[in-house]
Amino acid sequence: AQAAKQVIVQKVREAEREQVAEEYEGREGELVSGIVKRVDRSGTYIDLGGNAEGFVRREDLIPREPVKPQDRVKGLLREIGTESRGPQLFLTRSAPDFLIELFKLEVPEVGQGLIEILGAARDPGLRAKIAVKSNDKRIDPVGACVGMRGSRVQAVSNELAGERVDIILYDENPAQFVINAMSPADVTSIVVDEESHSMDLAVDEEKLSQAIGRGGQNIRLASELTGWELNVMTESDAEEKNEQESREMLQVFMGELDVDEDVAVILVQEGFSSLEEVAYVPEKELLAIQEFNEDIVSELRARARDVLITKAIVSEEVIDQSEPAADLLALEGMDKELAFELASRGIVTREDLAEQAV
Repeated sequence: AQAAKQVIVQKVREAEREQVAEEYEGREGELVSGIVKRVDRSGTYIDLGGNAEGFVRREDLIPREPVKPQDRVKGLLREIGTESRGPQLFLTRSAPDFLIELFKLEVPEVGQGLIEILGAARDPGLRAKIAVKSNDKRIDPVGACVGMRGSRVQAVSNELAGERVDIILYDENPAQFVINAMSPADVTSIVVDEESHSMDLAVDEEKLSQAIGRGGQNIRLASELTGWELNVMTESDAEEKNEQESREMLQVFMGELDVDEDVAVILVQEGFSSLEEVAYVPEKELLAIQEFNEDIVSELRARARDVLITKAIVSEEVIDQSEPAADLLALEGMDKELAFELASRGIVTREDLAEQAV
């Protein structure tokens, strides 16, 4: 009888879990709140009311946060998972989306769509940055999110165990967005490299540690928020790097394009940093240079294209001539046709093949 009773109780609990899962289905990404039931080494169990229980894994908690039973806490419904005992509501307090949802709750203009949050980056419990823009010219998005005497941002910070939140004004110009994201540090100059999707940022020497942040925190969060790789340096280091790159580019233009130093200097001063740019930028950009006429521009573009085509042909020939090494051919399951196909793609040895799997 006791065993039968236990089975019935178990079935009832499973049915309740299924019902709760159905109630929360489609609500992933929403804020939920409840009372902490218990805390163990695996995480925190939260009573959400109506027989619903949420679970926050340790890695989804804010590090060093003093959560204890009977505390009221909020969380973001991350997923409805399947456990051996039935469906489980998994919550998170460390995800950037949790921060965004808290601002939607605290800032009515965000909930109404007058202000947009375009991204967030967090070092949970310590520091965060969110990017905001206004869809109404009359509203200052940063001021609205900060609130009167900091009341709104402070309410969010209190929910996040004192996490300090920087409100960053979004800008469609990536360089300006990065400058804003580096707050509170002031960027004195910036160099954008579209090809490597990176930016070099120069700051005053006495502001370097502030720009980097403790343990690289400020630069890391700014990089995560903007999606750009950021390299911060002093103004003197930036000037030195600029000069070095200019000298190198000068030699490339003089050697590859077979032009004198005067022409190479003009190209460098006008911001050209590769043969590809000389060959393929709109012709009007080169014609806009005071010292160049149509004949010079036409000749420069033709020479740059010839050099690039020659390099491409040489590169193709090197690949075509590649032969698989003996250890690759001896690999179990490897046939000659496949080995030569791999070699044509630059995978010549067994070690090359192993690196592809990393």
